[in-house]
Amino acid sequence: MLENEFKSALPSAVRRTARLRLGIPMEGDIDFLTRLFSRQELVAHRPVPRPDTPAESAERLARDIGHWKEHGFGRWAVEANGTLIGFGGVTVSKEFDDLNLSYHLQPESWGQGYATELVRETLTFAFDNLHADRVIGLVRPVNAASKRILEKCGFTFDREVMLHGAPTNIYAFGKTSGS
Repeated sequence: MLENEFKSALPSAVRRTARLRLGIPMEGDIDFLTRLFSRQELVAHRPVPRPDTPAESAERLARDIGHWKEHGFGRWAVEANGTLIGFGGVTVSKEFDDLNLSYHLQPESWGQGYATELVRETLTFAFDNLHADRVIGLVRPVNAASKRILEKCGFTFDREVMLHGAPTNIYAFGKTSGS
């Protein structure tokens, strides 16, 4: 069934970096996703910094799977050493006319370079495979770690907007971002 549902996505469905395996999220990832988004340190920079309910996590996973079905790409399930550590990639932004980079990795994997590796592979995919002109990353001003990762990968500050009731910085890579 997976092969038929994602036939157009298969060339981009699984990617590998030096240490990561990136694949299509599956319904079986729900327990990990629910635990991931119940972590206070993961949701600390949201406008309302509270963990997801299990129903909200199920909706999040359904959106990720639905994006793959609709567009043939999306946020990958990210594995390191054969273990799921998070989710990330690019999606079609509903708020902006760009591809939106996002990632969420379990806190135990922070500080090991996985986010940087994921962002760089995502950019390669976005520009080489999707022929994107620009990719954006949305960062709350207090999230210094995410800002550093984006800047290390070549993103530049574009502007500040209000998103979901909170100030949000848009960082851009590609056309009009100096990259």
